[in-house]
Amino acid sequence: MEQHFLMGNEAIAYGAMHAGVRFVSGYPGTPSTEVVETIAKSNPGNIHVEWSVNEKTALEIAAGAAMTGARALVTMKQVGLNVASDPLMSLSYIGVKGGMVVMVADDPGPISSQTEQDTRTFAKYGKLMCFDPSTPEEAYRMIIDAFEFSEKYGAPVIFRPTTRICHGCANITFVEPKTQSDDYHFEKDPKWVIFPRLSYQNHVKLENRELEVSDVFSSYSCNSVTKAGRKGIAANGTNVTYANEALSLLGTEATLFKVATPYPFPEKLALDFLSSVDEVLCIEELDPVIERELIFLCGKHHLSVNIHGKLDRTTSLAGENSVESVRKWIGEYLAIPVTPSSTAITDAPKLPVRPPVLCAGCPHRASFFAVKEAMKGRKGVFCGDIGCYTLGNAMPLDMVDTCLCMGAGVAMAQGLHECDPSTVNFAFVGDSTFFHTGIPGLINAVYNEHRMVLVVLDNSTTAMTGHQPHPGIGRTLMGEVSEKVSIEKICQGIGVKHIAKVNPLSLTEAKKAVTEAADFDGVSVIIFESPCIAVTKPGPMHVVNEAKCIGCKICIKKLGCPALVWRNNKAHIEESLCYGCAVCTYVCPKDAIGPENATSMKGGKA
Repeated sequence: MEQHFLMGNEAIAYGAMHAGVRFVSGYPGTPSTEVVETIAKSNPGNIHVEWSVNEKTALEIAAGAAMTGARALVTMKQVGLNVASDPLMSLSYIGVKGGMVVMVADDPGPISSQTEQDTRTFAKYGKLMCFDPSTPEEAYRMIIDAFEFSEKYGAPVIFRPTTRICHGCANITFVEPKTQSDDYHFEKDPKWVIFPRLSYQNHVKLENRELEVSDVFSSYSCNSVTKAGRKGIAANGTNVTYANEALSLLGTEATLFKVATPYPFPEKLALDFLSSVDEVLCIEELDPVIERELIFLCGKHHLSVNIHGKLDRTTSLAGENSVESVRKWIGEYLAIPVTPSSTAITDAPKLPVRPPVLCAGCPHRASFFAVKEAMKGRKGVFCGDIGCYTLGNAMPLDMVDTCLCMGAGVAMAQGLHECDPSTVNFAFVGDSTFFHTGIPGLINAVYNEHRMVLVVLDNSTTAMTGHQPHPGIGRTLMGEVSEKVSIEKICQGIGVKHIAKVNPLSLTEAKKAVTEAADFDGVSVIIFESPCIAVTKPGPMHVVNEAKCIGCKICIKKLGCPALVWRNNKAHIEESLCYGCAVCTYVCPKDAIGPENATSMKGGKA
């Protein structure tokens, strides 16, 4: 069979294609993004692939496709599941016709997320079968199984890889792709309409199905018990790999219970494991899912087995595990002295702190700076949002006072104003996030006559997650030209009376627009329109005229641009970083900055 070296997300994508997936939707979010992108790139031609406007919409579209009998995949990260949870909870009761997999990528650490929520816990709450791969190779095979289980039981299932599975790489051996018919159709049936009586009946079915699937999962090949002594270890996902490697480094063995399906929990297999050990160390990230299940089973069946893990603080309560941390816990558990690894680097220099920053030339820096300058001397609160522009909270900009979840800033600014009307309340939102969850908040502001300033940072892409298209671009993921949805016209249609559209790199005009919006008595919108530097480079590189530079550091202190550095008691612009946005020319008091090879270095000062 063919073998390919793939990232975990690529392996998942190929697994879905080889399972015969016909419809794929999602919303970009690290660490899940590459699955949809890989399917779009490798599409054999019969798969519909799209970036939907948000996760809720993505799931509902996929549900419609699955009700025709087609196999459907919807992808998101763990916080995206919060947005999609409303339809998913009801879909768990109603069910589907074709196999439907909801891939939710969890992010222990967290590495690039607001929360460390554990989708295994949501699976139990939603009564949804859950698959938890331990390696990229297993993820490829397991998503094929997930489609089979979904179709067999007529129910959506959750597929839950974590960051290290999504972004790890491995050699993947392909299986023979499943051929799927394109002859799908929706059959009218009262079961598709969720009424209270039907929900009650389906709830009973869900509870009975849990027992049936638990038995099936006890013999599922991805769940296993490897017996080696009376000391047991229970682990899931990438922690299985960590545990095996840690045992190898310690030169010992233990009975290992690998849990690949946390819900329904494989009870019979778990009882076989518990009967062979005297105590258990549970190694898992985020919630103590396995630990709680084993404690419950010990109580239910009156087993005298001591269970250790997060609940008794034997392992860490939060964060990402590693081979080193797992090795330490297992060593203490098995009473084996843990010596430093022979491969450990003991004399490595301390790495410099490298906090994330807005890119050099990023138009968001100009937008934040324009608002900051225009609001000098006035009381303002600046509600942020999720995206590149969250980095506006860093010094010296210091322009993000709140950040909760996507679209929340638009609504939070309204609540802030109603309880503190002396403040001018701003909400910053990106163009993709405006379409995702920003519009309802804006409608609420107009309807309830709140006073606020919405600043839409329109950089013509979904930048943070890798420059995916969105409704404002006029291009779909499948490469088709589509109707470009105008943010300005949406605002007009909602009823916003004061709308300004301006290029933030023209700082004088940008400041004027901010002042007018802040003075307006009602809802005002500023659309700062300037492409991301990854899409379009603003202009020629700029340089500092050292003869004119007085070393005041104003350009460095006010902007925080990574291209501006201090060298030989003068400001200096790094050639490899400058994209010619020219914002620094507005702040230099001595006109010492300008385009390379320009005879004049006059900047239109703010």
